[in-house]
Amino acid sequence: MSNIPADYFPNLSRSQIEQFAAMKTLYCEWNSMINLISRKDIDQLATHHFLHSLSIAKIISFKPGTSVLDAGTGGGFPGIPLAVSFPDVQFTLVDSIGKKIKVIEAIASALKLDNVTTINARFESLKGSFDYVTGRAVSKLPLFVSMVKKRVKPNGFNTIPNGILYLTGGEIETDLNLIRAQSTTWELSTFFPDEYFITKKLVHLHNFL
Repeated sequence: MSNIPADYFPNLSRSQIEQFAAMKTLYCEWNSMINLISRKDIDQLATHHFLHSLSIAKIISFKPGTSVLDAGTGGGFPGIPLAVSFPDVQFTLVDSIGKKIKVIEAIASALKLDNVTTINARFESLKGSFDYVTGRAVSKLPLFVSMVKKRVKPNGFNTIPNGILYLTGGEIETDLNLIRAQSTTWELSTFFPDEYFITKKLVHLHNFL
């Protein structure tokens, strides 16, 4: 189980692999006290949460100095796994549920992630701007885009344009037709063979009108 991230991301260092192993232990301990992840899902933590989060790293390797807002981070996904993978990138994890933010703070501290900032707030109330905004099944895609698109910096320096990176599932064409932006969609089953990813998608939206 602890080798799952390394199996798909061979460039992870030994210390990063150790962080992922420690992350599993931390999440299992905290989840026994506070329900961050559904009880039936905790046994699939590496696949359903770590690997799902890291699918973003399959389409972009964030350059040092990049800023990422993880809006509605919930249990810290995709922000925490991405912060381990990109230690030179600044991640701001925001959620309106205070107890979840406290747990995320504790996990980030235990993993010595000094590139993680946490904020207990509704993400649509935030000010400031970021290179990318991530989200994972936070709300219907058009609503999410309407709430965060103004937080995206207009000019970027990565290999894909600044924008929103959203993890979702199922049929999304109708939702995409409601959004005035350029978009690219990746089927996650092309990256990971596990059955869980058959319906999962990653959407990149940018150049909002």
